[in-house]
Amino acid sequence: MNMSIKHTSKSIIFLIFSFSILSLFYSCRVFHAKQPADNNMVSDRNGLIVMFYNVENLFDTINDPLTNDEEFLPEGTNKWNSYRYYDKLQKLSKAMIAVGGWSPPELIGLEEIENQKVLEDLIRLTPLKNAGYEIIHKESPDYRGIDVALLYRKKFFKPIYYEFIQVKNVSDTSFRTREILFAKGIVNKKDTLHIFVNHWPSRRGGQTESEGNRQLAAKKLKEKVDSVFEKTPEAYIIIGGDFNDEPSNISISQTLGARLDSNDIKASGLYNLFGYSEVKGKGSYKFRLEWDQIDQIIVSSAFFNDKGNLIIPKSGGKIFSEDWLMEEDTKYQGKKPWRTYNGTHYNGGYSDHLPVFTEILVK
Repeated sequence: MNMSIKHTSKSIIFLIFSFSILSLFYSCRVFHAKQPADNNMVSDRNGLIVMFYNVENLFDTINDPLTNDEEFLPEGTNKWNSYRYYDKLQKLSKAMIAVGGWSPPELIGLEEIENQKVLEDLIRLTPLKNAGYEIIHKESPDYRGIDVALLYRKKFFKPIYYEFIQVKNVSDTSFRTREILFAKGIVNKKDTLHIFVNHWPSRRGGQTESEGNRQLAAKKLKEKVDSVFEKTPEAYIIIGGDFNDEPSNISISQTLGARLDSNDIKASGLYNLFGYSEVKGKGSYKFRLEWDQIDQIIVSSAFFNDKGNLIIPKSGGKIFSEDWLMEEDTKYQGKKPWRTYNGTHYNGGYSDHLPVFTEILVK
């Protein structure tokens, strides 16, 4: 080989390598610029932020024979690979930290995660590693192999009990869906908080045709909530996740009994933080021209007792919709959540859902 050509080739390789390192360095600086220097990410807020996020098919790249994960493998239809996987983890961690005002939420309910591994990667291979998160998770019987989970910052939430509630259809033995996660723990060193993470059956096949499946989930959830109220009428309960139904749909407003009117809240009752007027016309998920509010947070009436230690404002349900979580909707106008995939086309975004959250004010 001509020596000048060989020298030029080495120079080009060196420049490319140097540029890559510099790009990574500056991108990391930009990402970490607004984060607190404290390695424990201690929050100075007088409260606890509770977030729920459907993260759109957070699968790893490893084939699991017990999971229907063939689409999300390097040789699968989605061409899912390590680069795309780690990029998604970084993006999700950014969204979570930003919801907490650059100090991560104390509690995060997650939907559409494949397994324990993706959760461990999320809290250990991203800037979340400094937040002190622990995991509550169990493999669900869902036919797609996706689960729900709870991340909690052990400094702020001390679990004392948890279980996974299975949703069954006695007339259809082939029916399989996500379980409902129920966890009970201590916050504020003395108050007991009950939290439910949900991902109810989808509307596949049509909203009306699939409504019965979500009714099954609503009934199972209602049974457990009633058992909590029976023991503790003034229990602090937070119910959140992806319900695949709107606040006014029968499964939520009637079967579960989550009130929409803040003037119609009963003792030992439930109130939907996304039933108030300011949220109407907005949403966490966009289907064609319409925004839907299928991601919700429902709370017990105890949070509205001024004499209690934990308080949530009646207008406390928030949708996190920063511009960097969105993209232009070229087909149906406006904007929509910047999702990871459009069909089998890799889109490189965060999720097809926006996160929802609320803040518990601690006296």
